[in-house]
Amino acid sequence: MGILDSIERGLERAVNGAFARTFRSGVQPVEIASGLKRELDIGSVIVDRDRVLAPNRFVVRVGPADGKRLLTMGAQLERELIGVVEKHAKRQGYQMLGATDVELRVDEGLHTGVLEIDASQVEGAVSWAAMIEVDGASYPLRRGTTTVGRGSDADIRITDTAASRRHLELIWDGAAGIARDLGSTNGSKINGQRFREAALSPDTVITIGQTALRFQLVPSRSGRSGGAGRRSAAAAQPAADQNFWGAL
Repeated sequence: MGILDSIERGLERAVNGAFARTFRSGVQPVEIASGLKRELDIGSVIVDRDRVLAPNRFVVRVGPADGKRLLTMGAQLERELIGVVEKHAKRQGYQMLGATDVELRVDEGLHTGVLEIDASQVEGAVSWAAMIEVDGASYPLRRGTTTVGRGSDADIRITDTAASRRHLELIWDGAAGIARDLGSTNGSKINGQRFREAALSPDTVITIGQTALRFQLVPSRSGRSGGAGRRSAAAAQPAADQNFWGAL
């Protein structure tokens, strides 16, 4: 890297840090994706001829109104943004010290349409938390066994009349998950096939009668005060629009 390149990157960092990008219609996912790619390029550092280190930890800060709208997309939005970062890093030949993490955070000091991104290099892996999404609500899975059924004693209660009182158990050990049918009357299905026991992977959908349970993994961050993946069962959580990456 020449001295002019170094100066240019230094100025770019200063300008990017001093001024937020503003969007009149509110912050959109495609604009966050573009900002993340920009931060990757700005923050990359040439170590030697074959090694360019780039940031792997990103905190995307938006105002309350934008945050309320974006967080309804759930953990899927953060996973999509992580995918954008990893794809761009691979395309550019960047290397990272640890696993990629993108966190969407509400900043009360920002106005609607204002986007700021803090990028850093963090060593180590991201720990993951398991969740089950049912009818727009998200339920975190604790380590151990979580029961699903129609009975009042079930950990996750569903009202589907095709469900047994204790229909299904979900076992999570912090790294892997298993779904086990508890001998229910009408059975449980994955991809239309009945099962007694099955391993869980992200986006696995278990069907009980007319009720779909989607298994998800979301980044687990200490001290996080809100955001995707930490929503109460009563909070509405519609799925993200699958077409919002079309403009990338």
